[in-house]
Amino acid sequence: MTMLADQVDFVIGVDTHKLTNTAAVVSAATGGLIDQMTAPTTAEGNEAILEMASVRAGFRAWAIEGTNGSGAGLTRLLRERGERVIELDRPNRPGRRGGNKSDSLDAVRSAREALGRPELGEPREMGDRAALAVLLAARRSAVDARTAAQRQIHALVVAAPEILRSRFRAKTSVSIVASAARMRVSPHADLELKITIQVLGTLFRRVLELEAESRAHERALTEIIRAWRPELLEQCGVGPVVAATVLCAWSHRGRFRSDGAFASLAGVSPIPASSGLTIGHRLNRRGDRQLNRALHVVVINRIRHDEARSPCLGRPRGLAAGRSRSSLHSCMYIMKYVQYGG
Repeated sequence: MTMLADQVDFVIGVDTHKLTNTAAVVSAATGGLIDQMTAPTTAEGNEAILEMASVRAGFRAWAIEGTNGSGAGLTRLLRERGERVIELDRPNRPGRRGGNKSDSLDAVRSAREALGRPELGEPREMGDRAALAVLLAARRSAVDARTAAQRQIHALVVAAPEILRSRFRAKTSVSIVASAARMRVSPHADLELKITIQVLGTLFRRVLELEAESRAHERALTEIIRAWRPELLEQCGVGPVVAATVLCAWSHRGRFRSDGAFASLAGVSPIPASSGLTIGHRLNRRGDRQLNRALHVVVINRIRHDEARSPCLGRPRGLAAGRSRSSLHSCMYIMKYVQYGG
């Protein structure tokens, strides 16, 4: 396996923050520090960092932590200029009992971390993938806020005066929201009843607005997916939210070395757990948990609604066994369509 040190002459490690980026130029041959600078996270600051690295002839690569966060602006500029960018998770840092922590030290560690890794990751694409990520974040926020409002409604109804409790008793959440959003306060009601009705009405209307917002985000997700990878929506158990989650993790062709790398990111690759005469595997709890959740939804829907095509036919030990058995298979199933086009 070819190491990064054999491909480039130097690596620029970047420690990213909200207001500043600190870049350190490190020699690929020796790992020694050549130059470093700190610049604001503005267009001019990003250009200054690129100019600092460009004065040296030779092949170079950039090792950046947070390419889709604080380092998104610099990453976007570098990729537009044709630079090679390596995505790093949090670099391994030694103990800080001696106070050895600074932005410049972290930038140097990022560069040396990239030089020492046998496998390197690519940043995720912008464009359609970034648009999906924004919509997913907005929808998730709306869904979480709606859930919180619904819980507050149920808590208030339980403790409300009997006239309200009897009105909503034995009703579903949907019917409660639909009817209570139109509630009016009687002028003869006491203060507790008036305030409770007012607050419930506010919460009920909030729930309806958040539901409408989440549906609007789903429609926007569907439009982008149909224009980009419409075949995903034709697969069993894959809706717009699942498809968007998978595409955000996948990003672009060639980002993953293999199906196994995709399975590892999804947290469904088996982890060896052997000792002595005991040979086995344990469940992978790492990786992208949103992607793992999306694949879980695919598994459940295929087991329930498409048993003829499900890999866990028969489900010999119940639904839980079927879920566990089909997780990796479903990951490969989805990977086939996003990575290889079906």
